[in-house]
Amino acid sequence: MVKQHNQKFRLTPSNNFNKLEFDLKQLNELRQIRIVNETLPAIDFEELDEELKLLGIQNAVISIEGFRRIYQASDLINRLLKFFDDRKNRYTLLELILDECVINEEINKSIDKVFDRGGNVKDDASVELAEIRQRIKVLRNQINRNFEKEMRKLLKDKLLGEVTEGYVSERRVLTVISSFKRKVPGNVHGSSKTGSLTYVEPIINVPLNNEMEFLLDDERKEIHRILKQLTKVISEFAPLIQAYQKSLVQFDFLNAKCKLALEMNAILPRLNRKVDFEWVEAFHPILRKNNSLLGKETKPQRVMMNGNNRMLVISGPNAGGKSITLKTIGLLQLMLQSGLLIPVHENSKVCFFQQILSDIGDNQSIENELSTYSYRLQRMNHFLEVSNHRTLLLLDEFGTGSDPELGGALAEVFFEEIYNKSAFGVITTHYGNIKLKANVLKNAVNGCMLFDSDTLKPKYEFATGQPGSSFTFEVATMNGISNKIIETAKGLLDEKKVKLDRLLNDLQKEKNYLERLTKEHREAQDNAEKARQSFTDRKERLEERLKSTQTVSENQNKQLVAGKKMLSFIEKFNVKSRKKDANNLLIEELRTFLRMEKSKTEIKIQQEKEKIPVKVSQKKQKKIEVVVDQYQQDKIIVGSSVQLISTRQKGTVESINGKQLTVIFDNLRLKVEREKLQFLK
Repeated sequence: MVKQHNQKFRLTPSNNFNKLEFDLKQLNELRQIRIVNETLPAIDFEELDEELKLLGIQNAVISIEGFRRIYQASDLINRLLKFFDDRKNRYTLLELILDECVINEEINKSIDKVFDRGGNVKDDASVELAEIRQRIKVLRNQINRNFEKEMRKLLKDKLLGEVTEGYVSERRVLTVISSFKRKVPGNVHGSSKTGSLTYVEPIINVPLNNEMEFLLDDERKEIHRILKQLTKVISEFAPLIQAYQKSLVQFDFLNAKCKLALEMNAILPRLNRKVDFEWVEAFHPILRKNNSLLGKETKPQRVMMNGNNRMLVISGPNAGGKSITLKTIGLLQLMLQSGLLIPVHENSKVCFFQQILSDIGDNQSIENELSTYSYRLQRMNHFLEVSNHRTLLLLDEFGTGSDPELGGALAEVFFEEIYNKSAFGVITTHYGNIKLKANVLKNAVNGCMLFDSDTLKPKYEFATGQPGSSFTFEVATMNGISNKIIETAKGLLDEKKVKLDRLLNDLQKEKNYLERLTKEHREAQDNAEKARQSFTDRKERLEERLKSTQTVSENQNKQLVAGKKMLSFIEKFNVKSRKKDANNLLIEELRTFLRMEKSKTEIKIQQEKEKIPVKVSQKKQKKIEVVVDQYQQDKIIVGSSVQLISTRQKGTVESINGKQLTVIFDNLRLKVEREKLQFLK
């Protein structure tokens, strides 16, 4: 994790608008990578502060753990550079973090020559180390053979305890029963807690173990020399490793902010350089998290402020959510100006303020002998001195702490002075004169926390446009105060005050009713639209199915008609006649039929190919029509079903006399020329 002493990457609010915009867009690029599950290497590393110090000192030696950290950082940077190189110009702001870094294989190659995969110095890291370790191996084998031989002998003589051996000061020793310790030659290395066992190093191994100590010391010295030489090699890359450290710390900081954003479902809304913001479905992140753990719903808020609507006065019942709404505005704005994404809807737009000033909670100071009201007066005086058109003021329970009438009058003057400073402000209050002042001033607006007067419960929803009633008596009723006490209290109030509160109450009820009607109307519209869309989809599917069925049926009918026609040709074919031209008329009729079928098929194929109606030339079209008409008329015989081309009236052919045909139409007998008729069947 990023250390606190790294001042550059501390999470603090800023009014450097250019840097804020850059940081937010850069963070959003990382969020996009996480959302689409890109294979960004895991930002997992340890800082290199100690190693960088040693690289700048002559003859310094970096530890084995230090080289492991350098290797890890170098490998991670190389993989990050490869990641962005494969996605050139897709994440341009994130690429800038690695601007001073380059892919370098020499650092890790140098470390790989010395260390194995387990992080231990290799035997062949130097010739001297290889020789020392070979001698250690031979000597250790000799020590173990001697020990095993001595242990078998003592076991046979029953001089050892149940646990036959152990290690003391890294030397292998025998656990001899203390009453027999003088029978075993060797160096004594202590005894058990009870004194029943004595740890004896066999005499045969004493000189060998001493030699082992010398060799192990030689090994340590050689490893130190190797690490010193490796430190010298790596020190040539000190500036690059410094760039690695800087880039990885910045990535780690961004990664932490990105994890927070994903946890809060936070996004980057549209950035606006003007002092103008609109938050849609804004959530207090901590409140939503706590409510989620408790299984409770959190109502989002919609807040809009701009030059024409820069002083927002929030009123409403106690415990109705006024302070939470104000704190939501303050917290999200501070998060934004600290370079964090915020939990709002993507249709929101945000802006930056030069300064954010707040007066929230009880600030009584015993040490400075200040009451809450005195402290607030000092704060208000400071606010008036420093406020400007890019100031956001957050004032909770504005004007309280003194006599209601006197404090309210002073609060009203303060309110107007702040307004004249062109500052932006979010103020919660119960004072009626502040609500009235907000209604009078051009660029101020009232807002209220909604209250369900039917259930006597707050709705925790914010709405702009009208002041809210404090619902003092309703809240009192909800908390079990008797009607007698409430009516007595009402009698002590100015009648106009009671009427005003009742008016606000009635307005709230009416607004709740209208909102409910609006919601029901929207739901009805949505349901109607869904039903219409469902009907349209079903209609389209049925029409498509019907069209498909008709196409199949038409194709089958055409094939059936063609088959019958071919059968009729076969039946008419005269096989007994010896005349050469006996079947000439039949063959010509068959050719006409085939030409007509071929023409229709070609037209259909062309239409399907181009997916647009084919415009056949008039000459060709007329020719086709003549052929079709001729074919249709030639098929007409006595008993054929026909229809008049002009009127579509159907009838049956009774007799034929050349081109004159006698046709019966619904018991009406008419003589009709052949070309005016169309063959049906």
